[in-house]
Amino acid sequence: MIPYIGYGTTEWVRVLGRVLYLKPESREHTRFRPDVAEVSRVRGWRTFTSLSVPHQTVRVLIDGEPVTEVTADRGGVIDAIVPVQLERGWHTVTLQAGDSEAADAPVNVVAPEAEFGVISDIDDTILLTALPRPFVAAWNSFVLDEHARSATPGMAVMLDHLMAEHPGAPVIYLSTGAWNAAPALSRFLARNLYPMGPLLLTDWGPTHDRWFRSGREHKRRELRRIVREFPGIRWILIGDDGQHDEALYHEFATAHPESVAAVLIRQLSVGEAVLAGGRSKARLHRSTSGVPWVYGPDGATLREELRKLGLL
Repeated sequence: MIPYIGYGTTEWVRVLGRVLYLKPESREHTRFRPDVAEVSRVRGWRTFTSLSVPHQTVRVLIDGEPVTEVTADRGGVIDAIVPVQLERGWHTVTLQAGDSEAADAPVNVVAPEAEFGVISDIDDTILLTALPRPFVAAWNSFVLDEHARSATPGMAVMLDHLMAEHPGAPVIYLSTGAWNAAPALSRFLARNLYPMGPLLLTDWGPTHDRWFRSGREHKRRELRRIVREFPGIRWILIGDDGQHDEALYHEFATAHPESVAAVLIRQLSVGEAVLAGGRSKARLHRSTSGVPWVYGPDGATLREELRKLGLL
């Protein structure tokens, strides 16, 4: 049982995890933070060959107390809303599949009065993978160990300053990556001192009408869900200009301007022409939705722009 960080309110929590067949000797205890599950220490493409357990019944305990049972989907993924009364802050969810060893993960219960939060993309936003170059992206995703990946300069510091300015604000990492990559991503985030928060990833494999799942639709669906779950929170949306984040955030900010505090776009190029284009696009996006847009090549630039907006 591989649990992932969850989130929720004082009345429910979203429980996330995955059921896999693993060799007992392949498991290890984490040396980092509690959000890094003890999982098979494999890297790259091997994480995509792990054998999931479909439709497995999983027992759920919260802070040591039995709560309910949930069922994994066909990919072995647990994603369930569990009604429960909890105090704000961090709690512990325990998952156990069959007679396997129970596994723990933290869950963040957001305060009812929370008014601010962060939703951040991962690839090429806080983690450098060069996604616009398909061959490099494939190498980074399927072969390279997370130790060889690098954090985007200044992004962890910027997020740390945001958390200091807005104590208790939830941080959610929304990516088109597969759940298979969650253990490596968790280790990367912990090692590079990013704020602890849930990963919202996708299941690997085909759907009923296509060979691969739509990452864009996954992000769109999760953004809409988060707004429904936390209608009183205004979010800072963080992404990059290499894929579809700009179009997706523009669509979302236009539809839900009351739920977006600002949009931060990390630019993949630091050329003057790109910087000028970023400022031009920022004005265009703001004129459409009324939401401030900020462009910059690194966390330090984005942090200064946030200060100008009064968000830091």
